[in-house]
Amino acid sequence: MSGADVNLVLRSTRVVTPEGTRPAAVAVAGGTIDAVLAYDTEVPAGARLEDFGDDVLLPGLVDTHVHVNDPGRTEWEGFWTATRAAAAGGITTLLDMPLNSLPPTTTVDHLRTKRQVAATKAHVDTGFWGGAVPANVKDLRPLYEAGVFGFKCFLSPSGVEEFPELDQEQLARSMAEIAGFGGLLIVHAEDPRHLAAAPQRSGPAYADFLASRPRDAENTAIEGLIAHARRLNARVHVLHLSSGDALPLIAAARRDGVRVTVESCPHFLTLTAEEVPDGATEFKCCPPIREAANQDALWDGLADGTIDCIVSDHSPCTTDLKTPDFAAAWGGISSLQLGLPAIWTEARRRGRSLDDVARWMSAAPAALAGLTRKGAIEAGRDADFAVLAPDQTFTVDPAELFHRNQVTAYAGRTLHGVVKSTWLRGRRIAAGGVLTEPTGRLLERNL
Repeated sequence: MSGADVNLVLRSTRVVTPEGTRPAAVAVAGGTIDAVLAYDTEVPAGARLEDFGDDVLLPGLVDTHVHVNDPGRTEWEGFWTATRAAAAGGITTLLDMPLNSLPPTTTVDHLRTKRQVAATKAHVDTGFWGGAVPANVKDLRPLYEAGVFGFKCFLSPSGVEEFPELDQEQLARSMAEIAGFGGLLIVHAEDPRHLAAAPQRSGPAYADFLASRPRDAENTAIEGLIAHARRLNARVHVLHLSSGDALPLIAAARRDGVRVTVESCPHFLTLTAEEVPDGATEFKCCPPIREAANQDALWDGLADGTIDCIVSDHSPCTTDLKTPDFAAAWGGISSLQLGLPAIWTEARRRGRSLDDVARWMSAAPAALAGLTRKGAIEAGRDADFAVLAPDQTFTVDPAELFHRNQVTAYAGRTLHGVVKSTWLRGRRIAAGGVLTEPTGRLLERNL
């Protein structure tokens, strides 16, 4: 321990480190983890001790898939509300998606606008994805040089007209450009031809909506994405995987050296089609929540490492857009504050550990984005932490959530794991439902 430089020591009988969970004292100096030491290490003179007893000290979560919608659709969400929800849920870093805001993050000027809006409102550290759309190939390299972490595209309609999807020729063109400067392309992979061929019925029946977004749409899109990535030696990432059928395809591509990673989301891993009531469009998302047997396959993919990480895909909207008609309702799950307890509830039931959860929800998303100062409790990383009481339970009350519109598919569910406090670079930013003024920084790639 550096002694005089250490101003804070966090102690717990259960600290989740890259080497496993153990009793430890974490010394913090200037917002950075100085050392991870034996539990009973003497606290340096002048340093403050925070002893969490048996509560678990986790690395702060990293959520690389958040739709903040600010500016332009701030009645849906905003940087102030979204980052408060993140902090309350143990998330210390998030990356904002390039669409649902107006303007979308498809040019450097648009990125500058978004950063100006976020600068004074971020309660957690916040970075930005750029967007790849048909007309902006020329903007991709400038966006990358301006600090975006990579580029998102859709292979089927996005739901908003200002962010159109790429056809296969446009996908190849954008992917080649991004591969040329070593960037990452993250992809909403549903094939539009399969979607068009599926039965489309309006109304409140969830079974009808599920039939309209078949697994084949995901599987075919991912197969095509892998073929492009193989040919171009590009780095690609599959967003919000819901089809367990695609896992063998992804695993085989990796064995062949294709640079493909994949994420899934709490709603696919904790909710099932069989339990969605008709008309309950708070459960609607694209791709959709699928059957219990498919969920088992996703957990197998997590266990064997085919699925790299778990992120929220928090995609909120105003209450009126969640009409009971599944065909007409906005598709998006609001879950930013609840991802950690939702996943922990299911993980513990399936015999998984908090070490696994920390890897899936902190280390792996940090690695995906190249956030080398995030994602682990070890010397040299930012002093970002979530303190969790893993055996305590609570029942989700939407009125107690911090995101702007209190609509969530988790309403009324009893979850294990209460986030007691959240720490950003050695400062407590949330505890017991009380948040500090925003101190989050705007992040750029490689900074």
